[in-house]
Amino acid sequence: MIFGIGTDIIDIKRVERSVSNDNGFKEKVFTQHEIDYCEPLKSKYQNYAARYAAKEAFFKAIGTGWRGGLKFTEIEIVNDKLGKPEILLYGKAKEFAQENGFEKVHVSLTHLKEYANSIVIIETK
Repeated sequence: MIFGIGTDIIDIKRVERSVSNDNGFKEKVFTQHEIDYCEPLKSKYQNYAARYAAKEAFFKAIGTGWRGGLKFTEIEIVNDKLGKPEILLYGKAKEFAQENGFEKVHVSLTHLKEYANSIVIIETK
């Protein structure tokens, strides 16, 4: 059964400005694994933006938005062996998923020159 669906689109330049500033944004929003993945890429800001959009889409899919003590770094976007994006949850986000019987969290990322988009679909038993 579908628990929730969320989507987000973001201007890549906005994320680029935030990530480039030395104000702690990058470390507040992205896990070290995500930073290690994005930094060496030529299209690193597109990849940061897509991951940011996925986190926002996840918050929309759970129906609460970004509140209740959940942190952006408790939602990690990784890629499987074939490059398919997946969401890993930690801390309160993982507890929320367990309490609500999340069976599967689907995520799709896409980005162009100016925009990044993500869709998240959460299934329960």
